[in-house]
Amino acid sequence: MNMYSQKSKGVVIFHSGYGHTERVANAVAEGAQASLIQIDADGNLSDQAWAEIEGAQYIILGSPTYMGGPSWQFKKFADASSKPWFADLWKDKVFGGFTNSASINGDKLATLQYFTLLAAQHRGIWVGMGMKSSNTKASQRDDINRMGSFLGPMAQTPADAAPEEMSFGDLETARMYGVRVAEIADRLFAASL
Repeated sequence: MNMYSQKSKGVVIFHSGYGHTERVANAVAEGAQASLIQIDADGNLSDQAWAEIEGAQYIILGSPTYMGGPSWQFKKFADASSKPWFADLWKDKVFGGFTNSASINGDKLATLQYFTLLAAQHRGIWVGMGMKSSNTKASQRDDINRMGSFLGPMAQTPADAAPEEMSFGDLETARMYGVRVAEIADRLFAASL
């Protein structure tokens, strides 16, 4: 349970190509107690989904990292967010983001930077990890924040691994990050009442 009573409402908007990023999205949403909004295979969202985003106090973005950035489906959603941008509908919302790729590095940082820039264009407030990385000789694959990210959760899944084979540590890192984003959104939301 969050240490702040859940007052803010959040959404996790994500695209997943093979189910791995969806698993991370579920972990983030569980921690944040947020609704899941999946970008479809054509890069679209329903009108109902757009309305739900508008009513949220926080938005967490997720995409696999393909070819050094988010998927084209996510980019299509980001381009379509110019409509709420024109009307300042996402201004001062709290933002966060996460990604997954097959390689240890996989240029995941570029995807998270894409998300932070998108949040900044909407004049949102970005939430970083708030945790140190597991970077000692004793560190294991299932440790928290084993990827050493400070911007947002990074998960790594071998290209030939099923979603069920993902690292527990990566998923737990994502869940803890969801808790953090929701707690910060709750603080800001309570302060604005």
